[in-house]
Amino acid sequence: MNKTILFILCGLFFQIASSQVIYETIESSKLGESREIKIQLPRNYDPEGDILYPLVVVLDGDYLFEPMIGNADYHSYWGDMPRSIVVGVNQAKSRDSDLSYSDEFGFPSDDGGAQFFEFIGQELIAYINDNYLTSDFRIMVGHDQSANFINYWLFKDKPLFRGYIAFSPDLAPDMATRLQEKLSTTTEDTFYYLATADNDVKSLREDILEFNTALAGIENDKLHYRFDDFTDADHYSLVGLGIPKAINEIFGLYKPINRKEYKEKMLTYEGSPYDYLMKKYEDIEFFYGFEKKVVENDLRAVLAAAKKKNDVEALKNLSKLARKEYPESMISAYYAGQYHDMNGNTKKALQSYQSGLLLEESEFISKDMLLDLIYDIQDQN
Repeated sequence: MNKTILFILCGLFFQIASSQVIYETIESSKLGESREIKIQLPRNYDPEGDILYPLVVVLDGDYLFEPMIGNADYHSYWGDMPRSIVVGVNQAKSRDSDLSYSDEFGFPSDDGGAQFFEFIGQELIAYINDNYLTSDFRIMVGHDQSANFINYWLFKDKPLFRGYIAFSPDLAPDMATRLQEKLSTTTEDTFYYLATADNDVKSLREDILEFNTALAGIENDKLHYRFDDFTDADHYSLVGLGIPKAINEIFGLYKPINRKEYKEKMLTYEGSPYDYLMKKYEDIEFFYGFEKKVVENDLRAVLAAAKKKNDVEALKNLSKLARKEYPESMISAYYAGQYHDMNGNTKKALQSYQSGLLLEESEFISKDMLLDLIYDIQDQN
């Protein structure tokens, strides 16, 4: 039942996302031919804006692109991942050549693999960067043979990608050993997701389980690794189950503060709740290479923690942050009023709430809410 619901949801979000897909053709000197790509831009994408978006490159774009964009649209809508640009590379007519590797060395072959590798790194990425607003945070996604191929970028001195999503990889000889050695010494935060299933191709599954043992044993704080072994799934259906898991793993830090993080991290943090918030957003910028606007959900978490700890200074700083981030919203007036109320200055609290009545409502703050606060203060006086 859960799998059925998942695929229905993926289908619904594909319908939403497909209207925004751009089909383009790149002339490649590396391949000596043109290559079709599909591009999904995020909702409300403004080509003249200053927002930079993570880039997700999907190999086997003929069939892997659509489930990826459906999930990306869904998760970004709820704020669980940043709005991103997703690019699918069509390979139906050239897959074996594109993903070929040398039997002797295990790296991309001169029969097409090396050329495809250079096409992605030197032409596709440059083309997308030149024409769209992309950040330096990039993810690569592959399945089967292409899930093996994505690993080759990790062996570059400065890998182009920070996140790797490998669904049931058909591993090249010695890939597990080489990758274990490489990821053990990486000095840049690297996200790696690996998945198989109980009904996966038997030969692939056996190698993947050994591969997981090798990666799971790595002791390196810069490696952020997750492995899933799905039950009641096969070589193809595991993709639909794995995409949301991979997104959740790669963008775990980016997600809004939930109840678990609030209780286990924010309330136990040595500094103030406001300090915790600032560190979280600094870490987001450091990890992903772009700033995230402070979301209202996280303001509410700091407010609750500040009240619980009776931390007036944290609430004062929070009110300043709310005014800076949301000057035209009731959010700014509400948090100013909360600070003054906690500080014992009901007159200023009343003025703050009243000033917010002409501002824009937010997801959590409405005119009726401010009026209730105003009436409460008036009744007390």
